[in-house]
Amino acid sequence: MNIRDLSYLIALDEHKHFGRAAEASFVSQPTLSMQIKKLEEQLGVQLIEREPRNIVFTEAGKAILSRARVIMQEIQAIKEDAKLSASPDKGTIKLGLFPTIAPYLLAHIIPSVKTLFPDLTLLLTEEKSGLLVEKLMEGKLDAAILALPLTEAQKQQLDTEFLFTEPFMLATSANHPLAQYDSITLEQLSKHDLLLLDEGHCLRAQALEVCYLAGNQEQIGFQATSLETLRQMVIMNVGITLFPMLAIIPPITTPATIKFIPFKDSIPKREIAIVWRKRSSLSPFLSKFAKAFETINPLILEFESTFFRDHQQD
Repeated sequence: MNIRDLSYLIALDEHKHFGRAAEASFVSQPTLSMQIKKLEEQLGVQLIEREPRNIVFTEAGKAILSRARVIMQEIQAIKEDAKLSASPDKGTIKLGLFPTIAPYLLAHIIPSVKTLFPDLTLLLTEEKSGLLVEKLMEGKLDAAILALPLTEAQKQQLDTEFLFTEPFMLATSANHPLAQYDSITLEQLSKHDLLLLDEGHCLRAQALEVCYLAGNQEQIGFQATSLETLRQMVIMNVGITLFPMLAIIPPITTPATIKFIPFKDSIPKREIAIVWRKRSSLSPFLSKFAKAFETINPLILEFESTFFRDHQQD
């Protein structure tokens, strides 16, 4: 038994005809028929019931066919892994991102990725940070975009490439008392509790740190499952919250019913990095891949400058 025989068996199931299966396998019909017969003799079991106008797999044949498909898929995966190691920019990279950055960051970096690595295929996974690290360590992801810092245990197992710093802005309803300010300090937040995301979101931990510094607390009775839910809660004047800047920068549109206020003096922010396993064969390429993110820091700085200038004019 060899790989070729298994591929013949799969082709026979897909085409239900010896002639068409042989044509799809680029062999003659007698050759394919003979190889299937040899496979049955080697296994000591009949795989196919041969009828003049029909091909029916026996129960044993169905079981072996199922395993043959798995084997062929694994062989294809081995070939793809080898191709990726030899030419990673022409392969597939499985990249994980956390929910409060994924849709906003991808809008800006996908064009850069296509320009720098036109033959690269990105398979994207959006999960909370803890699950991303688990999948990364299990080999289900090649790399992940995470907010720093990593834990000491994670630092021992993961390589890190810093990408950019993302400031936070305060989000309020246009009717909220704080909406009158064009900039704000952490001290001014002390009398206002924040709407936060539910457990597991790294943005929640970052916002709680700001709460601690400002001397305020989480607004009790509501926890959102997404940043867009928080946006709608703010618009309805349920409360105020922190928004990462990429979730505000165009092409994201800002309705007149919500106001984003920059911080002055101590500006809350988060540091974003790409991480991967220390022993990954893709390490050299992933360092190059990080170049696709080089446009983000200038984008943020330009938006900050324009935002402050426009609000000073107002």
